[in-house]
Order: sequence, then structure tokens, then C-alpha cells
Amino acid sequence: MPKVIEEFNKTENQEIGQNSVIENAVRDILKAIGENPDRTGLLLTPNRVARMYQELFYGVDKDPKDEITITYREDHDEVILVRDISFYSVCEHHLIPFFGKAHVAYLPKDGLITGLSKLARVVEVASKRPQIQERMTTQIARAIIDKLDPLGVAVVLEAEHLCMSMRGIRKAGSKTITSVLKGVFQTNQASRAEVLSLIMGNY
Repeated sequence: MPKVIEEFNKTENQEIGQNSVIENAVRDILKAIGENPDRTGLLLTPNRVARMYQELFYGVDKDPKDEITITYREDHDEVILVRDISFYSVCEHHLIPFFGKAHVAYLPKDGLITGLSKLARVVEVASKRPQIQERMTTQIARAIIDKLDPLGVAVVLEAEHLCMSMRGIRKAGSKTITSVLKGVFQTNQASRAEVLSLIMGNY
């Protein structure tokens, strides 16, 4: 065993464990692009990538709505909004990251609400899988609808896609915005205008 591997195994915390399938695949990719996976700088790369993938894609077998584990009743009948929830996901078309902010709002029905952190957890789980922004937006909205049955839900995502920034058209800094509005935010013009104004910070 090369010395660098021995030192790595002694000092690196490997709670997630090795995934030999991913490691072998990464070695094959490195060979395919003309690299030598056995050179010093790349010896540990397959293992690192395997552990990184388990972190980036831990949401593959999870349902975002299961993150809403607590609900309770409050005398509150106005919009609840969490803005600027940061997220990092991976585009399923090129396996390159896209990242940005999510804005999540809902109008409670009969005072049924959840903790604010649960909305951030829904976003996090929805992002941790090979994903497209349009689907992610819908999944977040659907999770809130399924668990809270609110009068309205609004989800807006704004993100930069590295598949556009670092390859292809190479337009760094360009943002993609997707939205899903359900319930009164879809059917009532005044409610729609109110929630979008709050999301945009016009209050």
C-alpha cells in the first residue's frame, strides 16, 4: 500500500465509508480523460469523490415532506415566509453544481404551522440529489402542501448553473428563476401580488 494511502487511512475520518463502485468508476473516468489515477495527486481522489457523493446525494432516497416533523396550531392567519435559504444541488444533465437561494412562503389554514427550520430542511433534502431546478421547486411546494394543507404556497428559486457558466454558453453570473404558486397565491391576484412583493423584499 502506498505511504500516502496509509497516512490517509490513519488520519482521515471515514464515517461514511468507502464506496468501491464509485471509486472504481472515478478511476475509469480519470483514465478516460488521459490522467494517471495512480499518481500521487490523484491516489486519494476516488475515495474522496465517493465520500463527497454520499454527502451531495444523501437526499436520493428521502422524501422532502418527511422533514416537516413538527406541526402545531397558532392564532396566525397571515403569510409565513423564509427568504434566502441557500442551497447547493447537482444538475442531472451534466452532474455539475447549481446553487442559489430559495424563498418559501405559505398561508396557514386553521392556524396549522411548522418550525421555520423545517422549511429550510425541505429545501436541503430536495437539493441533495441529481436534480433540475424546475422539479426541485415543485417538490418543495408539494412537500408543504402534503404536510400542512395550507391555503396557499409560494416557492421561488434563483440559481446559477455551472453547466451554463463554466461550459457551453459560458455566461457566468446568469441566474435562472423558477416559481410555483398554489392555492390562493395562484387564484387570487391580491394574494399573489402580496406574497411576491414579500419575496422580492418590497415591504
